[in-house]
Amino acid sequence: MAFSRIGRALSAREIRDLVSADLEKVESEIHLESIASVDAVTAISKYLHGNGGKRLRPTLLLLCNKLIGETTPGAIRLAAVVEMIHTATLVHDDVIDYSQTRRGKPSANVLWGNHTCVLAGDWLYMQAFQIALRERNFRILDILISLTQMMVEGELLQLERIGKIDITEGDYMELVDRKTASLFSACARLGALIAGADENTESNLSDFAWNLGMAFQLIDDVLDFTSRESVLGKPVGNDLREGKVTLSLIYALSDAAPDERQQVETVLRDANYGRVGLDRILAMIERHQGVERARQRAQVFTDKAREIIADFPESPYQRALLTLTDLITEREF
Repeated sequence: MAFSRIGRALSAREIRDLVSADLEKVESEIHLESIASVDAVTAISKYLHGNGGKRLRPTLLLLCNKLIGETTPGAIRLAAVVEMIHTATLVHDDVIDYSQTRRGKPSANVLWGNHTCVLAGDWLYMQAFQIALRERNFRILDILISLTQMMVEGELLQLERIGKIDITEGDYMELVDRKTASLFSACARLGALIAGADENTESNLSDFAWNLGMAFQLIDDVLDFTSRESVLGKPVGNDLREGKVTLSLIYALSDAAPDERQQVETVLRDANYGRVGLDRILAMIERHQGVERARQRAQVFTDKAREIIADFPESPYQRALLTLTDLITEREF
């Protein structure tokens, strides 16, 4: 990683150390706010929040907040809010996708059933909004309401496209925007807003995080084909098994022969790799450089994010955000 205009890059551990004390407060806030009057909701909430995760979204919010000013109790609460919203989306995603595992453990819907988990996800959404409401700030609510609408619309669009092979790059990017990048963008905007940033600064951090979120999801989808189950915490090739055609495959299909397209259609129709093995799909993607082209596309978003954050005054938090762009693109999990 080259840094001509700023100081040295920070390690992942150093980035974590910058916000570790605040993240502990966020964890306490989540634990306290996840207690419901219905035991099942409390149990599911605690299971989900205790099931690992990088806490990337609260970290992003806190770093953007610290870039502008001192961290306040409001920033801690909003960091808990975005993690609870993220968790709620994971619950609903697992139900919709019939997922069996999440981060190497049984998914909540396997343990508690779909009906209970849908309601638990709804409760987490509402609890997150209730916490946000305590800030008595209409801008915060406006951001969160717009975000939630975007994410739900993204889930509905994905449902419409499940099992379809003719997914365009534009279709795919729209889903990534709605389901992932919009949440990253909201995290940065909320962190800046609660610190009292001006409108231009808030907008720039939002754009930075949006590009970061796009890169994150593109790499996440690449890793679904290139990583290992022990690292992913779920089966390799799971997206295609669930009927999702992601960017590596979209690029490969654009050059694929009719028999190669037929193989992908078979997996989509069967929802398994019984007749067409995953190794054949991976070979086809490699033959047409699907993974390499997807990584290159992710790098475009990474470069844009770096360009935006490099214009901010140098500080440990600015360096952390700059380094984060590379850590996301180069990660193995």
